[in-house]
Amino acid sequence: MLSSKIGGVSKLGYIYVVVAATLWASAGSASKFLFNAGVSPDQLVQIRVTLASVTLFLWIVPFSRHLLKIALKDLPYVMLLGTFGMAAVQYTYLLAISKINVASAILLQYQAPVLIILFSALVLKEKISRLTLAAIVASTAGCYLVVGAYNLELFSMNRMGAVAGLLSACAFAFYSMYGEYGMRKYSPVTITFYAMLVAAVIWNVIQKPFSAFQLEYSVAQWGWIFFIGIFGTVVPFTLYFKGINLIRSARAGITATLEPIAAGLIAYLFLGESMEPLQIAGAVLVIMVIIVLQLNKEEGKPTPEQVRLSGSGLHS
Repeated sequence: MLSSKIGGVSKLGYIYVVVAATLWASAGSASKFLFNAGVSPDQLVQIRVTLASVTLFLWIVPFSRHLLKIALKDLPYVMLLGTFGMAAVQYTYLLAISKINVASAILLQYQAPVLIILFSALVLKEKISRLTLAAIVASTAGCYLVVGAYNLELFSMNRMGAVAGLLSACAFAFYSMYGEYGMRKYSPVTITFYAMLVAAVIWNVIQKPFSAFQLEYSVAQWGWIFFIGIFGTVVPFTLYFKGINLIRSARAGITATLEPIAAGLIAYLFLGESMEPLQIAGAVLVIMVIIVLQLNKEEGKPTPEQVRLSGSGLHS
């Protein structure tokens, strides 16, 4: 009975990550629109994390105030996660998008699953299954094809943009693995909020407090700003952590490579862009990897969160 419920929870974990990846893809295109309109990465990252942390706080207080409780001894943990995870990944990714095209930035950031696997194997001495290794190779290859990297001048792209993209991969890998560690004790919502809050404080210290909010924006720009802050940040980062809590950071990272597929679909539906046969093949490859990972039973014992959910009767 428990194993069947755990399987249902696992499916929910993949759904969380898929939705998060789709929202991130939308936010990436919206960010590029704002950059083309003259908004700088520094301004957008300040707006994004500030708006996200305030929105999440206003949601937690009336409905789930207990989620704000955190032990004083864990403050260094959230400081590190918020600084080298949330604040870093937000800025480096936006900087990459502003310097190179979105496809290249996505390709570079989604080297994060490779870094997660390498860290788990070399540093944590975890045993990595052949399936996981095959999945990481296949998903990376699929991501390469989806973004049309075979047509990109990868070795002549803006150097700062390329470095920012690689740093974004490192920050995203750190955020995923270090966030998983914190969720042994706290809710994904709690971890996301404090990471956002730390990032917001940092970017309002580095820059003049709330200076980006004082600039003039059109109605359309404000609309995209709010979309990025809420549906491109609060919602997907929370869902991603919920997914990590159920399927672990390695599988969540691999599943998140669905983002370029979502970006391509959005471009097809709203911008009239088409996908080449090789891009479609890459999309199919990534989707197949996710399906195989989901169908394969997790090795080892279920996580405490999985046991809690199955025992509570949720998702049965």
